[in-house]
Amino acid sequence: MPRAVRERQMVDAAVQSFARFGYRAASMDQIAEVAGVSKPLVYLYLNSKDELFTACIRREAKALVEAVQAGVAIDATADRQLWEGLTAFFTHTAENPDGWSVLHHQARTHGEPFAAEVTVMRTEITAFVTHLIGDAAREARGNPDLPDREVAGLAQALVGAAEALADWANDTPGVTAREAAATLMNFAWAGLGNLMRGESWTPPPPRHR
Repeated sequence: MPRAVRERQMVDAAVQSFARFGYRAASMDQIAEVAGVSKPLVYLYLNSKDELFTACIRREAKALVEAVQAGVAIDATADRQLWEGLTAFFTHTAENPDGWSVLHHQARTHGEPFAAEVTVMRTEITAFVTHLIGDAAREARGNPDLPDREVAGLAQALVGAAEALADWANDTPGVTAREAAATLMNFAWAGLGNLMRGESWTPPPPRHR
């Protein structure tokens, strides 16, 4: 069997084991058994449990980023771009629950360098969302000087909400990717639409006691 195919089988088995049992509890014996290979072969190909876990994170992160980017038509309207990006995100996390668990739960809770790998993925997705929101808002308002920090903050909030909603959708029977995407659109788009029209909310003055 070609090396690439064998490695893919091992990483598939590892993603499943890490997601279901956690990084600490998942064993190389168990991963080898699920992959249908010997434990020495796993070590030969991937050297250590840490390297195997890192390979899982990188593969799942790359697949998620590519799915979101591929889901958006660059010539679509702003709301449709966001809708397509969210739908692609929730579709991928629903179809790959073990991969999402590795990224969102296991990698983040076991320190460096695993958390750093996830940060790279999150930064890519947030930058993509920032670009979508920024271009749409500036075009709608005809204002090229919309503060970058304001756009970046909106993107961070949207990505954080999508991550939390993906967990809820995966844990709630019957919730589809389109329903999850629609939920977040209904939550976020009204505010984004107001922003694009220049109708931003202003905090009230502090109360005097």
